[in-house]
Amino acid sequence: MDAYQQLITTLALTMGTAWAAGINLYATIAVLGILGITGNVVLPEQLTILQDPMVIGAAALMYLVEFFADKTPGVDTGWDAIHSFIRIPAGVMLAAGAVGEVNPSIVIAAGILGGGIAATSHTIKAGSRVLINTSPEPFSNWTASILEDVAVIGGIWTMLNYPLAFLCFFIVFLLLAIWLLPKIWTGVKTVLQTVIRFFSGKRSEESVRETEQITPKELPLT
Repeated sequence: MDAYQQLITTLALTMGTAWAAGINLYATIAVLGILGITGNVVLPEQLTILQDPMVIGAAALMYLVEFFADKTPGVDTGWDAIHSFIRIPAGVMLAAGAVGEVNPSIVIAAGILGGGIAATSHTIKAGSRVLINTSPEPFSNWTASILEDVAVIGGIWTMLNYPLAFLCFFIVFLLLAIWLLPKIWTGVKTVLQTVIRFFSGKRSEESVRETEQITPKELPLT
């Protein structure tokens, strides 16, 4: 029974850290580090580095920056684009570290799965923000950002305290992602095509005006 419980706990920690990193990496690191350093949770040896005060401080500072950037329309999409190169690799490392000292092949497999999970949660977050930004009011951005923060913190708490329940929610997330990702991709493509057409039309109009200014008007025949 202990081995079964250990397997469930490790699996929840591996999948959970990668999932949370794809949504809000800095909140994930800060929460795990604070819980570890206060003794509320025992992290695997490979993740004890998160308990370092410098790591917690850096994560908390970046979370503060992201807290405001993530709630500003347009800025949030740019922030997500940059963090495509940060959240996914971090998801790989957190997932690999969560399995502890085991067979290297298991660590590599955990890293691969963690990267895929982080990429999935990040893509859903970033893609939905592109669609939300088509609305001129900022309240939808604030609501989405707050819900994401609550989901990450609540997910980590559930992962650590009720790993089996978290894994059930995680399966639901994967099923939802399979259904949602094609719809988000279609919506994002539509938005990008609209933006491209807008700027292409604008450039064409400017070219016409410049041509009219350069070309001399024909003089009337007398």
